[in-house]
Amino acid sequence: MNWKTSFKQLAVGLSIGASMQVSIASAEVGFAEKEELTFGFIKLTDMAPIAIAYENGYFEEEGLYVTIEAQANWKVLLDGVIDGRLDGAHMLAGQPIAATIGYGTKAHIITPFSMDLNGNAITVSNDIWAQMKPNIAKNADGKPVHPIKADSLKPVVDKYNEQGKPFKMGMVFPVSTHNYELRYWLAAGGIHPGFYAPHKGDTSGQLDAEAYLSVTPPPQMPSTLEAGTIYGYCVGEPWNQQAVFKGIGVPVVTDYEIWKDNPEKVFGITAEFAEKYPNTTIRLTRALIKAAKWLDENNNANRPAAVKILSQSNYVGADYDVIANSMTGTFEYEKGDKRAVPDFNVFFRYNATYPYYSDAIWYLTQMRRWGQISDDKPDAWYKEIAAKVYRPDIYAKAAQSLIDDKSIDAKHFPDFATETGFKKPQQHFIDDIVYDGSAPNAYINKFSIGLKQGDKL
Repeated sequence: MNWKTSFKQLAVGLSIGASMQVSIASAEVGFAEKEELTFGFIKLTDMAPIAIAYENGYFEEEGLYVTIEAQANWKVLLDGVIDGRLDGAHMLAGQPIAATIGYGTKAHIITPFSMDLNGNAITVSNDIWAQMKPNIAKNADGKPVHPIKADSLKPVVDKYNEQGKPFKMGMVFPVSTHNYELRYWLAAGGIHPGFYAPHKGDTSGQLDAEAYLSVTPPPQMPSTLEAGTIYGYCVGEPWNQQAVFKGIGVPVVTDYEIWKDNPEKVFGITAEFAEKYPNTTIRLTRALIKAAKWLDENNNANRPAAVKILSQSNYVGADYDVIANSMTGTFEYEKGDKRAVPDFNVFFRYNATYPYYSDAIWYLTQMRRWGQISDDKPDAWYKEIAAKVYRPDIYAKAAQSLIDDKSIDAKHFPDFATETGFKKPQQHFIDDIVYDGSAPNAYINKFSIGLKQGDKL
């Protein structure tokens, strides 16, 4: 036997040994059908589960060899998943839903994994903040009482409208959480954010608007605010804290205060990918679950290490201190007004990673409320679309395999035998309106601003 043959046999032996380790680690999950994968993301702190799954070796533990690529904007990212250039991506929760119902680009995108809760805020320019402050109650120490409602912004917006000047604000994408959160906050304060009318060819979202919302990519938000092109924006971190550090704006409210523990990003793949590569899909979900748990465990003890990773230019690329300002359990509003917000970023606790049908339905109700869905839909339609896009069945297989191989205790997951995919009615909204995902039309009808059942523009 020559040395080449011996080396080849040794290599095969090592390969089999490595494969045995993977199969023993998860006896119920088969080998990945596709091992080399490319995932996309936008430079925001809530892409963290992908970065941590890569940096901590969780993808490799699942036999996956992943390349991670930052994308220019949300449309480029979505198109990359649809055309196969990307195998999956960090997505706005509304993107798989909108694509599946054919709003914008038509494609069947699914999510087996919800990436986080909370993580966004609304920031206004220093000038707008100065105009809002007289309308805001103060604590005994002279600091603003939170949450700050849009009621305090309404006199400012009214003045702009009376002067014939459009009040302009930015959000990151028409089907983004940021768009719906900004609209929700404005409408709760009596400010109409405008309607979409796609059946009339109008996708501006500015029909009947008192505040005019337009799209700005997240990293460009601070500079666009500084230039005066917009007067405020809703975006994820670190781009609100960046405004504080640059001294150009003031975050006035977090999405945690608009809707406590709201779902934010998801991990999106095509339905075709999940069908063609079922084991790969389960294994990438396992890796992301492990990463999310690491991010939250021991009362966020790993967050400083996560911030160091995210501050790298190949991930978020913002200064350590800017990312840490929100990622480590605090949030700075007006410069010097730093407050404890331990749940500003949640990646695992409160079943954050479980793709609830009721989360998908909330996005659909907002699409209908603001006209992106032009016509009435029965409650059954909302539930049907949610079940097409949000895939707790895939998540449960991944989670159960982690329980079975003793990687994660069952107490950290929902009871899969009884879980329905619908959260109990949620009460923690800034306007105190209760959301029940099992009754979407009744929910839509509760709002004073927005389309209701039976309405069409």
